[in-house]
Amino acid sequence: MNTYFSELKNKTVVITGSSKGIGKNIALTFAKLEANVVISGRDEATLDAVLKEMHKYNSKCIAVSGNLSDITQIRNLIDKAASQFGTIDVLVNNAGVNIAKPAMEVTEEDWDAVLDLNLKTAFFASQSAAKYMLKQNNGRIINIASQMAFVGYVKRAAYCSSKGGLVQLTKALAVEWAKQGIRVNAVAPTFIETELTEKMFIDEAFKKDVDSRILLDGLSQPEDISGAVLYLASNLANFVTGETIKVDGGWTAI
Repeated sequence: MNTYFSELKNKTVVITGSSKGIGKNIALTFAKLEANVVISGRDEATLDAVLKEMHKYNSKCIAVSGNLSDITQIRNLIDKAASQFGTIDVLVNNAGVNIAKPAMEVTEEDWDAVLDLNLKTAFFASQSAAKYMLKQNNGRIINIASQMAFVGYVKRAAYCSSKGGLVQLTKALAVEWAKQGIRVNAVAPTFIETELTEKMFIDEAFKKDVDSRILLDGLSQPEDISGAVLYLASNLANFVTGETIKVDGGWTAI
């Protein structure tokens, strides 16, 4: 009998924004399955610490530092991964940012920073990875979107726009590359309990509002997102493309 996810062993998995939070958890999840994981981020020291953890499960995993708002560095990341392992099997577009401001206070620089990293980076990383996936007639691209692609929220005009665009990009690329064996899907999380969101929840009014909108108890954990990503990367999702899985505790069901 086949063991679930065993087919991911020795697959090349590139994860953007993977030095902290859910990106780190996704990276470790794949490393535990002995996939050849390539992590990326701006801070080399943080990346090295994550890589050390991953090497407990697969010593072949590597880290590539860089600013992924720069298209040249996006392409460098993908090319280095392909050069190291000979292929790109899975790309997880996780790198993202939010600049929480009332709409009337959002500057052009704020808008560009959010849209560039959340949407533009995902497109050009996908384009770069597809260069290799199209040659092998196979590949998985998984975009980390957000429930904010489907609902509005205060102080998130740019963020909601970027994630809504990412869901539509997921569909567009799925349609274009389906016949070449590339499946493109997304995962849309709610607020997640990580070291990155800890400061946000010091605001009791904000935390109370978030809790009131999530039907299940508590906040989402990084493992909840990793599970959805793992499913989409595996053979269990062979007939799934253009889809966005909401991991939001029921927020968008109301």
